[in-house]
Amino acid sequence: MSYEFICSTTNIIINSGRAALVEGQQVAIFRLQTPQGDKYFALQNYCPFAKANVISRGIVGSLNNKLVVASPIYKQHFCLETGVCLEDEAVMLKTWQVLIRDNNLQVIIADQKTA
Repeated sequence: MSYEFICSTTNIIINSGRAALVEGQQVAIFRLQTPQGDKYFALQNYCPFAKANVISRGIVGSLNNKLVVASPIYKQHFCLETGVCLEDEAVMLKTWQVLIRDNNLQVIIADQKTA
């Protein structure tokens, strides 16, 4: 497996996102506070509806018992775990597995899931 260091976990504000560059592609990194502790997610930052790198600026929450991010332009909801668009399941964002080591956030790039 190959990992890419993104940042310290303290660099991501709880319940928000940040953009990072991973192998030349913009990735939206999210940190959500849950009753089980902080959860981290990585999805492609490019919104296929708005045709812009804006997902990291979206609003996070839950919808239909799924943790989601709402695209800030046209408000489509994307599942943070799978990348699937709740309004149009034919549309999916790429996702990466996140690994936390010593408060450092890394994404696994060798096992990248694709849309």
